[in-house]
Amino acid sequence: MSFNIFDIAGSGMTAQRVKMDTIASNIANINTTRQPDGSKGVYVKKDVSFRTIYEDTVNRGYSNFASNSPDAEFDPRTGNMLINANVALNNGVVTGGVRVDEIYEAENGVKTVYDPSHPDADEEGYVDLPNISLVEEMVGMISASRAYEANATVAQNVTTMMQTAMNI
Repeated sequence: MSFNIFDIAGSGMTAQRVKMDTIASNIANINTTRQPDGSKGVYVKKDVSFRTIYEDTVNRGYSNFASNSPDAEFDPRTGNMLINANVALNNGVVTGGVRVDEIYEAENGVKTVYDPSHPDADEEGYVDLPNISLVEEMVGMISASRAYEANATVAQNVTTMMQTAMNI
């Protein structure tokens, strides 16, 4: 079984960036009661779901670190170094990590409030607004930001360890 730590950290960073972008969109549309074309229609809060990436079938071949070889060897055809380190270099194929499964509209994404002065209020004075809590969105943004930073730190630490190992 092989994993590339850069695939894992990079995919985590990408997924968290998508989550932060979605949260930013929710915050930007916290009072939106019109569609982009100007027609009446409330913005519905969006959420992100993630899915684990694990493809064992792509963890084979010359582009990987060898999992049973006690020493390193260089493949001049591909320029890849094969080392018994139980990790994979897969020429751009992600072998482990996380991906965005979907961006979906949240349940109960709309709330109705009484505001007769609002231009989109109905004849009784009620208006539909996005059911977005600024506090919840900011907590989600901080959480996603910290997860992004953690993945960046992992990638940086592995890079430092690899550089140190090369200097030995």
